[in-house]
Amino acid sequence: MRVMNALRNILIYSFFGLISVNALSGNKTAYKLKYSFYANEKKIDERGLTVTYINEIAYLSNDSDKVRNFIDFKNDNVVSILKYNNNLFKVTTPFDSLSKPVFKESQDYILDYKCKYATFSSFSNTIEVWYTTDAPASGSPYKSFIPEKNALVLRVRINNSYMYQIEAIDKVKLASIPDYPESEAEEVRQSRMEELLIRSRYVTLPIFEEEIINFDPTAKTSVNPELVEDSVYHFSNGSVIVKRVAMPEIWKEGASVFAQLTCASNGDAYDRVGSVFIIKENQGGLSMLDALTKGLDSVPSFKDKGGSSYQGMISSNTYEVPIELMRFATSFGVGHFNQKREINSYQWFDEAIYKEDVTQVMPAGQEEIIIGVFVGNYDKGGHKVSLQLDFYPEEPRQDTKQPFLKPLFYTVNIMEMSGQNYGRFFNNDTLTVYFDLDKNLDRAQLIYTATGHGGWGGGDEFNPKLNQIILDGKPVYSVTPWRTDCATYRLYNPASGNFSNGMSSSDLSRSNWCPGSVTLPYFIPLENLSEGRHEVKVIIDQGDQEGNSFSHWCVSGVITEL
Repeated sequence: MRVMNALRNILIYSFFGLISVNALSGNKTAYKLKYSFYANEKKIDERGLTVTYINEIAYLSNDSDKVRNFIDFKNDNVVSILKYNNNLFKVTTPFDSLSKPVFKESQDYILDYKCKYATFSSFSNTIEVWYTTDAPASGSPYKSFIPEKNALVLRVRINNSYMYQIEAIDKVKLASIPDYPESEAEEVRQSRMEELLIRSRYVTLPIFEEEIINFDPTAKTSVNPELVEDSVYHFSNGSVIVKRVAMPEIWKEGASVFAQLTCASNGDAYDRVGSVFIIKENQGGLSMLDALTKGLDSVPSFKDKGGSSYQGMISSNTYEVPIELMRFATSFGVGHFNQKREINSYQWFDEAIYKEDVTQVMPAGQEEIIIGVFVGNYDKGGHKVSLQLDFYPEEPRQDTKQPFLKPLFYTVNIMEMSGQNYGRFFNNDTLTVYFDLDKNLDRAQLIYTATGHGGWGGGDEFNPKLNQIILDGKPVYSVTPWRTDCATYRLYNPASGNFSNGMSSSDLSRSNWCPGSVTLPYFIPLENLSEGRHEVKVIIDQGDQEGNSFSHWCVSGVITEL
């Protein structure tokens, strides 16, 4: 009988225990702290937020958020957790490491709680906090401003302009406890977290990784115009690299695109012309890819008034020039020559870094692109380059039409090492391009990039020259491309020659480029371009040849629509 009673008691205890456990797992008591947001005393409904408080943890984020913030009143710290590439990273900050408050008296009441008051100073901002320690819950809209243990922030105001104020403290039953994966996350330093946070906000498409661009007559040239995706091809005796890459999904959804190139000397000591470009596959026509794989004779050429030929530099109805993403100049030997030219207090950079917004010249609607880099040089060591495209998300496109993009001219002779002529015809002729539009363009613009070359005292590199753009017989733009800031890049140029007056060659002003810098384009508005045929002329006051020394201009032009 005693055994039967014992068994019955065990069953009853187990039964009610199960009820208790199930009740706890299905009905968790929590508090919802509802805050409204105000900007300059105006309530902004969509900026309101709710903080959940349960088991001495304030949840400032949702389980689905990429970055989740928690105030852990049980352990007196703030925890930030980032999910990046399917991994969890966290930073744990003890309360006593947060900004220190200054306490003052307050006569305010919020939700019938007599407020305590504290101020914080952070990055030249003044943060005011009204709070209580008498509420059944604790928490704050901001993780960094906790005036004391178990504080419930009732109002927080920044620079007397922006404010969160609590509207309700609601006791609720939750079906389950929100996720707090603190034990699953890898602890990292705040600096590492900042790096990961930034990287998580955009998409990087690697293109080239430490590829050599040099001059090597023994290098094999591909004759395959198809280009297998993600394979690197070297053309024109090694001075051009090309790759076919798939575009990320974010590009279709809407994104700003930045090209980032790094370049270091692999043996070449001189400053050289460089260009990052895209080859559009011209349906039924020719492109620079034909010249690279089949030779220069496969693309159209024109002759100047002196009879010299220039291959593949202007678009026509059957041929389209590359689209230039970035013009850059290599430095005098950064990296390779750092130890060969040591100067006290001169801390040479390891490489030159170039980054530019190229959104407007990126072809839309393409699932893949053909992208290349050229560096003009006759050195077997050459240069070592890496290239990536960074895609920064934007608001979804409201206008689904494809942006207009028409490359007109590109006189950067990327096949120089295969015999392509320099753009030296401006001395006796004018660059003339005809193009056809199948629709009106109300907000067209010409994106024009120009650099002058000829590296002796009388050459165009060191002498300002006027550039003029003529559209359908009318002048639309004139500029003298010139850079006076080249001394800014001195620490990229260890192999630059030093002069008796204390200057260095890399310091000298130049025709729109500096050794180790990117050259920015000009954005020229073209009003109301009508359907039909148009003519663009580029006139440059190019200097005369002196002996074997000659000047030339690298110019590119693309028409887009704003």
